[in-house]
Amino acid sequence: MTTSNVVFLLIVTAGAGFFALNVQRLVRYLRIGLAENRTNEPGVRVKNVLSIGIAQSKIFRDHIAGPMHAAIFWGFIVLTAGTVEILIQGVFSDFSYDAILPEPVYRFYAFSQDGFALLVLGAIGFALYRRLVLHPRRLEGDKLEHTDALIILSLIGGLMLTLLLTNAYAYLAGSTLVGPEKFASRLTAQMLGRSVTSPGYWAGVFWWGHVVILLIFLNYLPYSKHLHVITSLINVFFSNTSGPGQKGVMRPMDLEADVEQFGASDVDHLTWKNLLDGYSCTECGRCTAACPANITGKPLSPRKIVINTRQRLMEKAPLATGDRMEFIHPRLVHGEGGATGAETASQVLGERLLDNYITEEELWACTSCRACVQECPVSIDQLDIINQMRRYLVLSESRFPEEIQPAFESLERNGSPWAFSPADRGRWAEGMDIPTMAEAMERGQRPDILFWVGCMGSFDDRAKKITVAFARILKACGINFAILGQEEHCHGDPARRMGNEYLYQMLAKDTIGTLDRYDVKTIVTSCPHCFHQIGNEFPDFGGNYEVIHHSTFIERLLEQNLVPLQGEDGKRLTVAYHDSCYLGRYNDIYDAPRATLKRALPVVDIVEPKRSRDRGLCCGAGGGRMWMEERQGKRINVERTEELLATGADTIAVACPFCMTMISDGVKAAESDVPVLDIAEVVAGQLVS
Repeated sequence: MTTSNVVFLLIVTAGAGFFALNVQRLVRYLRIGLAENRTNEPGVRVKNVLSIGIAQSKIFRDHIAGPMHAAIFWGFIVLTAGTVEILIQGVFSDFSYDAILPEPVYRFYAFSQDGFALLVLGAIGFALYRRLVLHPRRLEGDKLEHTDALIILSLIGGLMLTLLLTNAYAYLAGSTLVGPEKFASRLTAQMLGRSVTSPGYWAGVFWWGHVVILLIFLNYLPYSKHLHVITSLINVFFSNTSGPGQKGVMRPMDLEADVEQFGASDVDHLTWKNLLDGYSCTECGRCTAACPANITGKPLSPRKIVINTRQRLMEKAPLATGDRMEFIHPRLVHGEGGATGAETASQVLGERLLDNYITEEELWACTSCRACVQECPVSIDQLDIINQMRRYLVLSESRFPEEIQPAFESLERNGSPWAFSPADRGRWAEGMDIPTMAEAMERGQRPDILFWVGCMGSFDDRAKKITVAFARILKACGINFAILGQEEHCHGDPARRMGNEYLYQMLAKDTIGTLDRYDVKTIVTSCPHCFHQIGNEFPDFGGNYEVIHHSTFIERLLEQNLVPLQGEDGKRLTVAYHDSCYLGRYNDIYDAPRATLKRALPVVDIVEPKRSRDRGLCCGAGGGRMWMEERQGKRINVERTEELLATGADTIAVACPFCMTMISDGVKAAESDVPVLDIAEVVAGQLVS
């Protein structure tokens, strides 16, 4: 073994050892978070890693930056094989894959190394151009973030250049390992010219340069926002945002647990997975760019929520774990604002994620639309952090917008977020001969379907028209159904989304008791919030039912030719359909409402607004925002309505009573006479009278 080999081993061992210490430190920090099992359904998790992590399926949702990032990622995967070869050569100088691989395989490997090196260099060049020239709004952060990105891009570029230059000089020195497959290296050699003196020496210089840059890059990552290079695939495996399980289901809270507080006010109240999300954030800003609150000038930035979580973890965790590697936190060593390091450490312990990093105004601006979760390329769940902090605000400190206090009180007293009498729940059905479950059971009948009407469908004058329209369709098709009438009350979803988990569980468990008493099997509802809550979140409390949204149910009836429709009248309509967040991003139902419209109106044209389907813009009512004032920026429903009206459609169609209210208000604000109809109203309007 030569002196060079010994030096190489010492340098690599030191670099690898320091990296291993940092990995242990980061894992130790995660352990201050709450425990959570994320190992169920490993097959689904592996599939997510392959599709989202390796295939980069969500990256390509951005048609410009997506291919650039995918090229860099795939380049790293392919070039890792070359990195291993280089490291082995540091110990065994004459080693080459050529000696162990069949010739065709080695030739393909050699071609891939040069090909991907060029691809990555091109992607790096474009990334630098975007940052330094184009300045996309979503990438604009503080100067430190910008500098960090430039350092990482420069290191990656340096790795690619030193790889090509090493091979180029080796070729000039007469190496037989740089065959025609390494076309980029040979081209580089031609550009350098054969008159280069001491090519073997320069090949060694750039080989060492490649190794040193590699070790610098590896050990810089734990201190960089680009830590996601290491953690992203791990994060995707442990994430539930694309399954396993139903998307968008809030974690149940054990209200009988012996704990000092409910919800999260600091990083040690979040789960280790929430903290891993912080490690994995690429700071790409896609979440914030898709956030309806941020788009319309509210203080919420999902990107900032996750970054703040990581920042707070990196300050509190060293003190919470007794970490002696204090040099990793200069603020704790040198102090801040004239204070000593010890005084600053005491100050850090006195701070918390809530208020010192994230304000309550940010948290209450969220509409729970899941646009941020949908767009994240590494499967971060920004909404889970927001929900846990909302729970803390409500349950532990009773801090919430004053206008939602009446909603909480009415939910508790009347079983509805509005102060209507429970006795009026079934008044919409007067004269329609629709039995309640109690009446049906008294007659010895067992309805096939329970029509869950919901609070808006029972009390809101506009939404009651949707309820009547859907009931007319059911009766026209001869469906054996019933309602609960006075026995129906809110299932608690508004309370849960607004952080009042105690009130939610009280309402949910009582509803489950009612449904089980009547041995309900199948439920149909016109409200996506009811649909999601009863179908996807009730199972956590023992309520298991087949729940169908009315758009899907009507589509099935139309497909089976059970709906008696009038003939075509020759009038051609243009309809713009607005996607409900709780129907779409929460439950992947996009086609059923559109198919229902087309089947009901064979001469209808459906036009899509600028943002539609899983990119659709929220109406602004979710996350309890229906009961809160919108005091900052542009109203979300106005922004969305303008997009729908810009299609030039004759009619706007919705499939949610919340969306009906918000879009109707938006149309009025725009002083437009374009009608807003629920898909049930569209179909009911075509029934044979």
